Amino acid sequence: MGKSSSLRSIMIFSLIAIATVSSVFFVFPEVSKAQSEEKIFVTHTGGIVKTTGEVIDPLYVESTLEFDPMEYLRDFDYGNTTPLPDGTTLREYTIVAEDDKIMEVSPGVFYNVWTFNGSVPGPTIRATEGDTVRINFINNGSKQHTIHFHGIHPAEMDGVFEPVGGNGGQFTYEFIAGPAGVHPYHCHVMPLEEHIAHGLYGVFIVDPKEGRSPADEMVMVLNGLDTDFDTENNFYAANTIPFYYQHHPIQINTNELIRVYVVNMLEFDPINNLHLHGNLYKYYPTGTDLVPSFYTDMITMSQTERGIMEFEYTYPGKYLFHAHKVEFSEKGWVGIFLVSDKDSDSRQDLPATGDTNEYGT
Repeated sequence: MGKSSSLRSIMIFSLIAIATVSSVFFVFPEVSKAQSEEKIFVTHTGGIVKTTGEVIDPLYVESTLEFDPMEYLRDFDYGNTTPLPDGTTLREYTIVAEDDKIMEVSPGVFYNVWTFNGSVPGPTIRATEGDTVRINFINNGSKQHTIHFHGIHPAEMDGVFEPVGGNGGQFTYEFIAGPAGVHPYHCHVMPLEEHIAHGLYGVFIVDPKEGRSPADEMVMVLNGLDTDFDTENNFYAANTIPFYYQHHPIQINTNELIRVYVVNMLEFDPINNLHLHGNLYKYYPTGTDLVPSFYTDMITMSQTERGIMEFEYTYPGKYLFHAHKVEFSEKGWVGIFLVSDKDSDSRQDLPATGDTNEYGT
């Protein structure tokens, strides 16, 4: 009886051991397989991204909005122009607000952007000091929206106390462009930080009547993205897409005047800044004066603060520009100017600002 009991105990123990080993080989691999399952996304450039990692938002596996930061950089909307009897010009624009678009802001990261004319930032609209500006605003979003322009205009054109209802609501803003400079525009419906953080902002440039000297001109809107909705930005950028101008350097020429209209629309952080490598620039705060206030390689701005940078590169090569707040640059706010040699007389081809014939308007 003793031997028989011992044998039974050994057999039972062996069966338990075999079952345990089997569970390791036959159950655990199934879990491992599930963890390593590939997920496929279509990127904003049409490429395919495969990942076995965690999906930040599994609902957004495809973009409904395409945005090209390089195209936006030098794209100016002068509106439809009509000469007025008093010799001035009417410039008319249509701006449509939407709040249901999805943009892939970084590979595999999809974000619900609120847009003016289908982009973040919205279009860079441009006029000359003294022009009549007419904005036909259409709100195709599901929420109330407005447009508030920085600058000088009547109270009823301020876009604060006249919210425009969604699903087709309309309002017409009309005012005289001024003062000369670079000004932001943005939605002014509460909660304001939500409407700005999601992307309802853009740039309004007013050229002085005498124009500015010929230059290679571009717009940089400094912004951030709070993709997990904790009121802290996860990404930072110039013109929305993190690291874009690092991977797609901006091509410019030696001995050619570069003019950058820079606007800080960063929400949730009190300051932002811009440092230029290998050079200094003349800086015109708000752009309202034709004489620069200082010559520097570094500016620091609070939200909606803006200005005009002017510089030329003497030596060819690659030069960084970025936020000197290291957290911002390491999370996407960094780019490169790729400077190439060019004949000095080629600058004659550059248009002077305010010359509408050069822009086909």
